[in-house]
Amino acid sequence: MANQRQNDANIAQNIKNAAGEGFESVHNALEATENAAMKTVDAASNAISNLTENRSAQKDGFRYDYNDASDFND
Repeated sequence: MANQRQNDANIAQNIKNAAGEGFESVHNALEATENAAMKTVDAASNAISNLTENRSAQKDGFRYDYNDASDFND
């Protein structure tokens, strides 16, 4: 009888361990998704800020020449 109880306890522990690993995998996937989403939001925010700054600069008399790549040359 003691063997049966130990076997049952081992089975229960294995199920708990497997469930814990499954939840951990899902949690990690959700964190990765959240990180990717936040990077996308940050990129969109930066793009909007840049666009707003460029339009504001145009109103102030400055016009950025998008064909001039000299700012990007080393």
